[in-house]
Amino acid sequence: MNQHTGTWVRDSGVTVTGPGDVYIGTQLQGSDRPAFRRVAEDQRRRLRYVLVAPPCMGEARAVLADSGTVILDGVPGSGRSAAARVLLYEHHRDSGVFHELLPGEKDELSLQDPALVGTGDQLLLDLSAADDRRWAAAQADLPALRKAVHEQRAHLVVVMPHRGVLDPDLQFCRVVLERPPGIGVFRRHLRLHGVPPEEYLRSDGTVTGFLTANRPMREIAEFADLVRRAREAGQPGDGFGQWCEAAGRARNDGRREAAALVTELREAPQRALLIAVSMMHGAHADVVHRAAEQLMSTLGPLSEGVSPLEHRDLAERLLEISATAAPNGQVRFEKVGFDSAVRAHFWDHMPDLRPHLGAWAASVVELNDPHVVPVVRDGLVERVAGEYLRTGRADGLGALVEGWSTGVTSRPRLEAAVHALTRGLADPVHARELREQIYQWCANRSLKGELAQVLVRVCADVLATSHPDQALVRLHHLARRERGTTRARQALCDLTARSRRLHRVLLDRLARSDFSPARLEIFLQASDPELLTLRPGTSHALIDEQSAQRSLTTCWHAVLTELPPPQWQAAARRWLHRATTVTGPHGGLLLDLLVSAAQRCTEKRGKVFALLYACARDAERTGPGDAARAAETTGLLLHKISAAQGIARAAPPTTSGALDHDHRTENHNRLPHRSQRSPAEHRRTDAAVARMGLATAGSAAARRPRSRLPDRRDAPRHGTGGFRGAAHGRPRGTHGTPRQPGSAAQQVGRLRLRLLRDGALVPRRRSRECPRFQPGGSRRRRGPEAGPRHHRATRTGPGLTRRAGTVRRPRPDGA
Repeated sequence: MNQHTGTWVRDSGVTVTGPGDVYIGTQLQGSDRPAFRRVAEDQRRRLRYVLVAPPCMGEARAVLADSGTVILDGVPGSGRSAAARVLLYEHHRDSGVFHELLPGEKDELSLQDPALVGTGDQLLLDLSAADDRRWAAAQADLPALRKAVHEQRAHLVVVMPHRGVLDPDLQFCRVVLERPPGIGVFRRHLRLHGVPPEEYLRSDGTVTGFLTANRPMREIAEFADLVRRAREAGQPGDGFGQWCEAAGRARNDGRREAAALVTELREAPQRALLIAVSMMHGAHADVVHRAAEQLMSTLGPLSEGVSPLEHRDLAERLLEISATAAPNGQVRFEKVGFDSAVRAHFWDHMPDLRPHLGAWAASVVELNDPHVVPVVRDGLVERVAGEYLRTGRADGLGALVEGWSTGVTSRPRLEAAVHALTRGLADPVHARELREQIYQWCANRSLKGELAQVLVRVCADVLATSHPDQALVRLHHLARRERGTTRARQALCDLTARSRRLHRVLLDRLARSDFSPARLEIFLQASDPELLTLRPGTSHALIDEQSAQRSLTTCWHAVLTELPPPQWQAAARRWLHRATTVTGPHGGLLLDLLVSAAQRCTEKRGKVFALLYACARDAERTGPGDAARAAETTGLLLHKISAAQGIARAAPPTTSGALDHDHRTENHNRLPHRSQRSPAEHRRTDAAVARMGLATAGSAAARRPRSRLPDRRDAPRHGTGGFRGAAHGRPRGTHGTPRQPGSAAQQVGRLRLRLLRDGALVPRRRSRECPRFQPGGSRRRRGPEAGPRHHRATRTGPGLTRRAGTVRRPRPDGA
């Protein structure tokens, strides 16, 4: 990846206060930083343009579209892996992510785990280099994986080993890809390199001889790149034939020539210049000169006593090492590919130079020179990292990155560390070792300097593009350990916001971990109610899943128990705001999860309930919606709190329809009248009133007395939906008007509610001057309402049915 990362560094004034955690003193940020996965998507888009569709590519597209799974087979070098990535790119959607499966690797789920597949994901299982044991194990898990892919409307492409045995039940998914024509692949690459068509459409003997053998697609791409480099380094009068001849000569091993040249050049300045040109091939002459001097100072003190006027000029010195400077100042070797031969010679035969070359490269990228552009920096870092990887020293590359990120750091040095790790993760041989090294850094090591910020950038922008699960685990470790910054936490939340599956995985991971303050802070930021209630391209939101509800309730309970209120009240207000503005049942579900989490706080349940209610009142003033709906949300939250404590049975009705609280009819679970219950179940009126919520109680007390209806024989049963029993609603024989509470609800006005230590809302005991209401006892008459004694005499009381033929008798005098 040769693109400039576009980052900058600023001081933040953060200090280190102890070992074990990550403390960041400088932040690696990007003012023009590309969005998440944008660089990787550009690379996949370019791969789609470069790829010459092999025969049977259309068949592979049809099988993938019909079954969601295709298994690619073919000879090595036919472009199977590139074709697999292009097939998945053609099915990419915003609701899914690209995920390269690595069965058996650390932090990777089993292929049989349904949690491995998210909605709309593009999955690549490249087993082209797997042995028979790995292929047999993966093939046994394919049916379960294909089922999850089908259920999640995802797409899976499997690259099977050549001549591997495939199960007969999976033969319908198998497509054999043949080699595309080599000349077509070669010309496609030249066109991308900017070579004019009138040049590369000519026939050339060198190209024909090169393509006569069945070259792998990788070698054809490398040969096309050599032609590009020969074109850039050639003379103005050279044509396509001369470029191809130079590229053909460059394919031969030039190490013997490089060794002979180094043998001739015995002086340190000569060899320093030779190394500088090979490492910065194509850079400006001023940069190459300063880089050679920088290398000499890195290796030892400069010799003094010789006047600079006595030194040989740069042109003479370049001529000694078979290099020239072009009119635009770019320095190149005369032979194409000679720079790689020189680098390999010094790296292989002078191993003592390796640590010095790493320190020298860090000093060069920090040079304040207008010619030290991002392309020059990235090229130098990539060549140094390439030598570590070529010789199998991935651990050395890790040590180099760690050294660049500690001590005195700067923006170019941190960018170089990011680019070096990016180069290592792209290497097919050593990528696994470097991913393990990154995990050890993130989870177990005490990070120094700015290494944490480098790891955040690499995990979020590089590792997440192909291995999002591993990036999530590493960012989680960084976020729980960071102090003085929230960069890792923000990157983690940005990663999970792109995939509902990753969001679910993070919530489950937080619910199963120890509830440290850092992890709880991660949860508060990751539990964005807007993301939980969105349904992008799916039939349900994440909050509708029972597993997510369990994780949210567990984490909220830990937050309410472990964190002080000022740290979680802002997140609670966001949930309340979303409950007010969201449509459908999700508003009530958000409140249910908050109340359910608070109900688990046994020791301070009442205090937590009171704090939630206070948050709701504050949310009314700061909410984005209208005040009426915000007040409605507050009332519903208060009622759910009452119901959680056994005070209320059902939620009051809403007028806006924004909060679907219980999805039940108003008469559902209506309690029978006390006269129809057994004596053991007979409850006093104040006990029934105690089940009401505070807000409902206040509104009921404010209503005026109701007059008796003339005839209630055929009147239907009505109720408010917020009350239960004969005292609420309108069963036959009850005094009151439809959808208004009866006289028993007026008792609420005479009951003063108080908040006990555990937070339960219960009626306070009445004084002697105001005794409780007893059936048949004395009470103050209110208007024309009949008392319970008259109901017993006429058998027309609430819940009782008059027998046919009975006549209502007048009330006896003196009763």
